[in-house]
This record gives sequence, structure tokens and C-alpha cells, in this order.
Amino acid sequence: MVSLFLRAVDLLSKVAGLIAGLLLVAAMLVICEMIFLRYVFRAPTIWQTDFVVFSATAAMFLGAPYVLKTRGHVGVDVIEIALPPGPRRALGIVGALLGLTFAVLMTIASATFFHEAYVNEWRTSTVAAITLWIPLLPLPVSFALLSLQYVAELVRRLSGAYEAEGHA
Repeated sequence: MVSLFLRAVDLLSKVAGLIAGLLLVAAMLVICEMIFLRYVFRAPTIWQTDFVVFSATAAMFLGAPYVLKTRGHVGVDVIEIALPPGPRRALGIVGALLGLTFAVLMTIASATFFHEAYVNEWRTSTVAAITLWIPLLPLPVSFALLSLQYVAELVRRLSGAYEAEGHA
């Protein structure tokens, strides 16, 4: 049952990472289109800047669970490496608990913000006047996925699977 949970969370993180990559590609293509319209046709761009900002931001947040899963983040681990296995394991558990606490609090805060934007029909202050709940949706989703990935990280560390996977 635990391994099924871990595989499911890892799969969700991979899917979120894939979506993040696609959003970055979409942002890049829209930037190219925006430059082409502006400098070749001298046409105004209305929605492109908002799209690029929101999609790149969503990509950053949606990619976070995958980065945690693959340990792709930049870390300073001099102290961790210097510790013996027992304290190193304890430090990893404390770090994962702190990360989980942050992710859960951000899930709640971003879900509240998303809900307010949806209920009050908030719009951006730009010419495009995009409905704000749409670009805000990735925030609670990504923090909820990050929370799940931290739970998986804790399960791995507490069960010893983290070390069994070859991590120090």
C-alpha cells in the first residue's frame, strides 16, 4: 500500500513536471510570436505579456514537486555530508517536516486566494482583463502536490527507503 502511494505521488510529480515544461515551451513560443507581431507588423500585443508571465510562474510552481522528487534543487550539504548516518537521517526528517509545513501552509493560503479571486470575479488590471482565478489555479495545485511529495519524502526517510535508494 505504501509503495503504491509512493509510485502514485511520484507519477503526479512527473506529470506536473511535464506540464511545467510544456508551459515554458508555450511561453517561449508566445514571446517569439509577440516579437514577430511587434517588430514585423507593428501590431499591438494585448494578451501575450500576461500569458508569458502567468505560464512561466505556473511552470515554476508546478515543477517544484518534480524537483523535490529528483533532488534537483541546489543545496548546500556540507554539514549533512559531515554528519554520521543517524544524525544525517534525523536532519533529513526535520528538513522534510519543515518543507511539508511550509507547503501545507502555502496550499491553504493559495487556495484561499484562489477562492477569493473566483468568488469575487477578480480580473487583471491589464488591457486583456484576464479572469484572475485561471492563472491562480496552479498555485494551490502545485503546493498540494509539493505537500504530497514531502509526505512521500518523509515516508521514504522514515522507512529507510531513502538510504536504500542510494542517497546518503
